[in-house]
This record gives sequence, structure tokens and C-alpha cells, in this order.
Amino acid sequence: MYYRTLGLSGLRVSAVGLGCMGMSHAYGVPADEQEMTELLADAVEMGYTLFDTAEVYGTPNCPHHNEELLGKALHPYRDRIVIATKFGLTFDNPGGAGPHALVPDARPDTIRRSVEGSLRRLRTDHIDLYYQHRIDPKAEPEEVAGVMADLIREGKILHWGISETTEAYLRRVHRVCPVTAIQNRFSMLARWHEPLLAVCEELGIGFVAHSPLANGVLTNRYTADTPFDPATDYRASMPQYRAESFEKNRALFSLLEKLAEEHRATASQISLSWMMNKRPGIVPIPGTRHLFRLKENIGAADIQLSGEEVKAIDMALDKMEMSEVFGGSPIKK
Repeated sequence: MYYRTLGLSGLRVSAVGLGCMGMSHAYGVPADEQEMTELLADAVEMGYTLFDTAEVYGTPNCPHHNEELLGKALHPYRDRIVIATKFGLTFDNPGGAGPHALVPDARPDTIRRSVEGSLRRLRTDHIDLYYQHRIDPKAEPEEVAGVMADLIREGKILHWGISETTEAYLRRVHRVCPVTAIQNRFSMLARWHEPLLAVCEELGIGFVAHSPLANGVLTNRYTADTPFDPATDYRASMPQYRAESFEKNRALFSLLEKLAEEHRATASQISLSWMMNKRPGIVPIPGTRHLFRLKENIGAADIQLSGEEVKAIDMALDKMEMSEVFGGSPIKK
């Protein structure tokens, strides 16, 4: 495994991290706990060190399922890994079919309750990287950053970050309490956060890319006929999984197939390698429930694309017709 340091923070993580949400939330009913415990152990042995979760990754009956799963499964390896979790969100209607509308809440009291709950469920005395899950328009950025500074002084968290941040919000909070990493959606189908790469480089902040395979469609292993349960699987309503989207994205899939053949790789590995070779501060966190995908994703770190190759891919992407892509659950006003 190769390793990267998130910005100037000194926080060293595996070049590819593991997004754990799908084990418990949004990709069907939760996976078998024993199988996921074994998969997480396999990930540690392969060299994964960054494990990403959140307090809201669960089900209506078990709302914190993912943190509880990781707390139990990763406890034997705690001194070898980096755990990232998130605060500041609830679901508007968790019992309904997803994607659920999100309700942000970054009040200081809420943050304090959240961190204590996450520490307990994760069976740890500190959180390595604590993200604000979404910007709360009702909370002043400086106040949120002040609470993060307090939690760092108290030793309850070591680093902090923001998920789905804007440049303006990032600059304001960074002046109060330096941000270690942001976690924004980024893939070949979702490039709207690319301008933040230069901002992160300027400020010395890492960029953790969530949904780097566009919720799985860039694996090039799904078709328009792949079934998803609308009651439990967000992909049933994601625009990139509509029948017409597979036709629109044909050129993209063909490009991935061509590059995969050239580099003796898979479409997933090319998708991940493209972003990792774009800038040294990018760490993707693809998720999976399967051992072969775990091996496949980590193998992307072995693929070296030159700067010229990355530029050529970017130019090709700029000219392509592409479908809509899921951009995240809506924020309740």
C-alpha cells in the first residue's frame, strides 16, 4: 500500500481509503455483520488505514449501525488505523424510501452530544478525523470552528474537516481552526468541485473524494437492467442508473475500457488512478461489501498515469456527452 499525508496536517493515511457507509446504509439492507467484520479485518491486513463512517449511517431501527459495526470490528486494530466520522445531520423522514432529505444541525450542544455518542459507539477515546457532515446555514462558521478547536484541545478529536464544503465556508473556518481535510463528491461524472483542488493546495488541506466511482456506475459492471430495491437502495432513484443514462455514458465507458486495456487494469482502477494522479493530496474512499472489490480498489494505487495522460483524459471528459449524476440528498429548507 502507498500512503499520503492529508495536506500539511501530518495525518498519514492509505492512498485509498474505505468508505463504510454502504455496509449499513443506502445500498440495500445492511450486510451480514460477521461478513463485514471479516471484510474490515481483511482491509486492515491489506494496508487500508483510513476508514470512513458517520453517525447517521444506519436504518430506522438501528440509526447508528455503521459506527457500531466499525467500533466492534476495528477495535483490535485501533492503534493501526485512522477513523473518520461525521456530525451535524439527521434525516427528515428516515422511515421513507431514500434518498432522504437532510436536516443540518451544527449547534455547539448538538456537536457535543454527537462527539460523545460517536466516541462511545466507536469504542475509542479519540476520533482521528471529525467532519462536519454538511454546512448548517443557521450556524456561524466561526462558532463551529471554535467548537472543533475546543474538542482538539480536549483530545476528543485529533483533526477536523468538512464534507461538501464551499470555498467561502472553508476559508472562514480555516482561519479559526485549521482544517485537515475536506470530503466532497468527486468522480469522472461529478467534477463540479474541481476548483476546490487548487484552494486545498493553497491552504495545505487534503481532499478526500467520496463517491469516486459515481456510486458504483464507473465500475462498468452494471447495466440498465440491474435491479435495485427502491425501499432500501438509493441507486434505484439515481439519474446515472436510468436506462437512457447508460446510452448517454457510452463514450465514457468506452474510454474507461480502452484505458483499462492499455494499463492492464479495470475501469474502477482507472477511475481512481485518474484522480490520485491528478494531485498528490487526493485520497478516494470507494465503498464495497466484497473482498474482490476491496483488492481491486487498493490496486488502483499501483497504476501510474502521467501528467499528460491525466490532461488527455480531462480534455476527453470535457467534450463528452454525459448523463446526470446523483449529487447528494437534498437539504431541507
